[in-house]
Amino acid sequence: MTLFEVWAPRARRVRVEVDGRVSEMSADTSGWWRVELAAGDDARYGFLLDDDPAVLPDPRSPRQPDGVHGHSAVHTLDTGRWTDSGWTGRPLAGSVIYELHIGTFTPEGTFDAAIGRLDHLVALGITTVEVMPVNAFNGVRNWGYDGVLWYAVHEPYGGPDGLQRFVDACHARGLAVALDVVYNHLGPSGNYLPRFGPYLSEGRNTWGQSVNLDGPGSDEVRRFIVDNALRWFDEFHIDALRLDAVHALVDHRAIHLLEQLAVEVERLSARVGRPLTLIAESDLNDPRLITARAAGGFGLHGQWNDDLHHAVHAAVSGERQGYYADFGSLGCLSETLRRGFFHAATYSSFRGRVHGRPLNTRVVPGSALLAYTCTHDQVGNRALGDRPSAYLDGGQLAIKAALVLLSAYTPMLFMGEEWGARTPFQFFTSHPEPELAAAVAHGRKEEFAEHGWAAAEVPDPQDPATFERSKLNWAELGEPEQARLLECYRTLLALRREYADIADPWLAGVGVEFDDDKGWIAVCRNRIRLVCNLSAAAVVVPFVGAVLASWDEVEPNAAGTAVPGHSFVVLEAVSDRAGNAW
Repeated sequence: MTLFEVWAPRARRVRVEVDGRVSEMSADTSGWWRVELAAGDDARYGFLLDDDPAVLPDPRSPRQPDGVHGHSAVHTLDTGRWTDSGWTGRPLAGSVIYELHIGTFTPEGTFDAAIGRLDHLVALGITTVEVMPVNAFNGVRNWGYDGVLWYAVHEPYGGPDGLQRFVDACHARGLAVALDVVYNHLGPSGNYLPRFGPYLSEGRNTWGQSVNLDGPGSDEVRRFIVDNALRWFDEFHIDALRLDAVHALVDHRAIHLLEQLAVEVERLSARVGRPLTLIAESDLNDPRLITARAAGGFGLHGQWNDDLHHAVHAAVSGERQGYYADFGSLGCLSETLRRGFFHAATYSSFRGRVHGRPLNTRVVPGSALLAYTCTHDQVGNRALGDRPSAYLDGGQLAIKAALVLLSAYTPMLFMGEEWGARTPFQFFTSHPEPELAAAVAHGRKEEFAEHGWAAAEVPDPQDPATFERSKLNWAELGEPEQARLLECYRTLLALRREYADIADPWLAGVGVEFDDDKGWIAVCRNRIRLVCNLSAAAVVVPFVGAVLASWDEVEPNAAGTAVPGHSFVVLEAVSDRAGNAW
């Protein structure tokens, strides 16, 4: 027998249709409707509310083989297929994360095809694979942030069984798996949740109606979210969740949803015997997210740090438009490398107000902040989806990599950056509704027009060619420039593994010196010093030491070390007889 159940507190009558046969359901006082019926795996079912003849998919559907408007399917993962019983997990500290999109990571765009590229990530030095959202959305192509059935896995990727195979294959290679999840909004097509109950509030955020986290009926809505998170960890053996745009979660309760989630994930971690990690995306620069609950925080384990991205990108590229306006100086870069946030109760000209809060570096380790040279957002939300490799030379790309990979933060790469992939990563959708498709395309052009890009330049998200252009071209790995950059990434990650001074997750051991006029910056990690020359001309920096890595040949002399333009060198301190280094 199979238990069919659904929360529909406003309905007077609920029926379930299973393989064409309709049965009545019974309700309890909390609005849950249930019935047990004979139904095997893959049986198709849906719910009918009151007298509406429409058959709706299960809000907690485990599988949607016919798309988000179709019937749900009974599905249970085959636990006998797991081979990772010896997997003990990975904590965030010491990790190196690699963000990828299943649909564009390989030509086939499936979990199984992605498995074929995992050995490349292992050889690179990656420890955690972060997968952009895979929950069910309408259409066949999407970044994943338009999901509407949060418990189901997108069928064209391989469905739930494909995700299981992917996670198992990662664990077999020593790779942890992080999954990007979206709890702040639902996609514009296929969202039937409001028909079942008060899942949405009257408020709105950037992407649509907000989720009801603190209004009447919100207890079950919060349960819907927390149970979803626990399911990924428990049933699918996921190791970490990346929580999309948590600043868009409107919750005025005394115990915020994020704190509730952290408590329940901690309990599950104790039961399964491996670390389970919660990583937030937030633009608030609020360290309470990653401060332990015992110290008054929410107890999340990490968060993305856009300030460091902006500081590195603006300093190396020279771009100053939009939210890069306050960034770009070496002083800004120095502050961000040492203190975590640049805007920490300081004025943000982009926002026109004071922003952020200082990070207590004695309480929160640097490893709680994720650092990156680019992400799906920082590439895909440019008008052309152009990667830094489209407008920076190899040395500049190497400098950005060195600043991130040798920082005290947890480094994260975006797929293909390790070889300077030339393929763009553009915003793509496949909304079947013509009106919605036109509105999305128009909205993108309007948005970028405000930033000075001509509307004609913005790719049509609905054009299949936009999606095809965004797929990685693995043949590039054989080209000399790409091979050189890839070897640079491998070398830097090897140094991170080898030297405790670099792996040290605390910011207390980070020192920075720089010369704005000459364009160099030096980051000291105890006995290791990274020197970057951001200018095009060679400079002599007042440091010497054993060379551990460099982009170009460097020359020590009486005044220090000559570093070519757009290049870096990693030096290890050589002590004199008195024990003085540098």
